[in-house]
Amino acid sequence: MSTCCTPGHAAHAPVTTLAPPRPPLPPSRVARQLLSLPGGRFLMGTDDPEGFPADAEGPVREVAVEPFRIAATAVTNAQFATFVKATGHVTEAERFGFSFTFGAFLSGPVAAISPPVAAVPWWRAVDGASWRRPEGPGSHVSDRQNHPVVHVSWNDAQAYCAWSGTRLPTEAEWEYAARGGLEQRRYPWGDELTPGGRHMCNIWQGEFPDLDTAADGYAGTAPVKSFRPNGFGLYNTVGNVWEWCAGRFAPDDESSRAMRGGSYLCHDSYCNRYRVAARSSNTADSSTGNIGFRVAGDPA
Repeated sequence: MSTCCTPGHAAHAPVTTLAPPRPPLPPSRVARQLLSLPGGRFLMGTDDPEGFPADAEGPVREVAVEPFRIAATAVTNAQFATFVKATGHVTEAERFGFSFTFGAFLSGPVAAISPPVAAVPWWRAVDGASWRRPEGPGSHVSDRQNHPVVHVSWNDAQAYCAWSGTRLPTEAEWEYAARGGLEQRRYPWGDELTPGGRHMCNIWQGEFPDLDTAADGYAGTAPVKSFRPNGFGLYNTVGNVWEWCAGRFAPDDESSRAMRGGSYLCHDSYCNRYRVAARSSNTADSSTGNIGFRVAGDPA
């Protein structure tokens, strides 16, 4: 199980083994479109009283980051489809035969046969749910080509990186990039969630988990370039979807992988992890309808 509001595969199905990696293909244009960031020293983490000390968000410490490159957006359904077409990759959700979807998004027939997850009952284990069919049978991504791909595991993200000539960002790189040059602000744009009444990210509004008013314009995922970019030109570094990072969530936990940024399901009554310093985790083979990823790279 994860440390936050996303369920994991490990407790619900036997571990599967991914197929041997295919020979590397010529890097896609994904790698050529990464933003170059100068790196440097910054204050990482938070001592914010609204934070979660158990997630090791703090203490605030000075961290040095070498120059690196990172994508302006999370990987989209269209980009992931290009990868799958080129390589024949089968995601772990497809191998397992199911993935986890927020129950309120399911059609009546699918909801009726999809059991809730005991620890987080608003999640359902949906047979046939995958990146192609985010809400299971009858759903599709044809009208979400510019939305972030979801139902991808950390292992799936690593396979995409190997094909595209990229890698996942470290947590320090991710947070440095997500802050956009601002020091110790709660969000990528400052300390106020909705400055001047303007929505700046895609999170839950209303009463979680029963009513999302979609006051920010979206229920579920939003296109990857929704809202204003931060000072470094990155979009949606908080809200929308969780993003896999390269390392473990805890040094002594070999099974957990760190995730950053929160998602469209985050709400201050339960999971206000749409702050730049917030962290969560899941097992490397897990996938849900609110986890995606953003790629990075070394200097060109």
